[in-house]
Amino acid sequence: MTPRVSVVVPAYNNADYIAETIDSILGQTFEDFELIIADHASSDGTLAALAPYADDPRVTILNTPAGGGAKANWDRVSQAANGDLLKLVCGDDTIFPTCLAEQVAAFDEHPETVLVASQRTLVDAAGKTVLAARGLAGLSGPVSGRVAARRAVTAGANIFGEPGCVLMRRAVLEKIGWWDDANPYLIDEATYVGVALHGDVVAIPRPLASFRINAGQWSVRLARQQASQAAAFHEALRAAEPGLLSAMDVRIGNAKALGTSFMRRAVYMVLKRRMG
Repeated sequence: MTPRVSVVVPAYNNADYIAETIDSILGQTFEDFELIIADHASSDGTLAALAPYADDPRVTILNTPAGGGAKANWDRVSQAANGDLLKLVCGDDTIFPTCLAEQVAAFDEHPETVLVASQRTLVDAAGKTVLAARGLAGLSGPVSGRVAARRAVTAGANIFGEPGCVLMRRAVLEKIGWWDDANPYLIDEATYVGVALHGDVVAIPRPLASFRINAGQWSVRLARQQASQAAAFHEALRAAEPGLLSAMDVRIGNAKALGTSFMRRAVYMVLKRRMG
């Protein structure tokens, strides 16, 4: 029988954390799901770390050839999914035990929903909490997807959170052409905005997932690239969706995206000893 939910993990050099990620998924209170993992030509033993899970009937392990960036593996696992609802979890993050149950319940309660997002907890390399609850920019409960999309732009940040925070309709992801990497640093946010524009969003203002920050996220060069790509995304969205955003919305979002990128860098510099 087709599962209600597909949880997909695009793994790449996650040997140190992948078991924790998988265990958090397999430990869900909601049971009608499949887990699909694709290793993207890892060189650090990730594939060997997956071997103990190969006999679990809920688990499918795939291989993705090298190349193509994140989109290649994110599309690979998403296209292999069979469920109506899809959650992507990166190979070093985790979801809380009731994550699927609470998010599926939101879909059941609000049939026009295309995407459900929660807040997340930020953790360091050892899994210790850095920030207990972050995300959603004040959204709570059901809202129009267009309202959520505009809020993401004017916040200058990915208010939906990292992939583990989000459960969405797979058919809508397919409809928009799978994961949007026109601006690679915004592959998750751009995709979630694209999905949100096809219906309603439900925001759950409490953490149901954790995101692991790491030492590769704090260079000045990276901060500038992130801000530049955010501005490009904002401009492209305004052109593609007339009436969604004003010129002022875009200016505000661009300024906030720049400030957020450098604020994030400052936080990472302070915490770099905890980031592995």
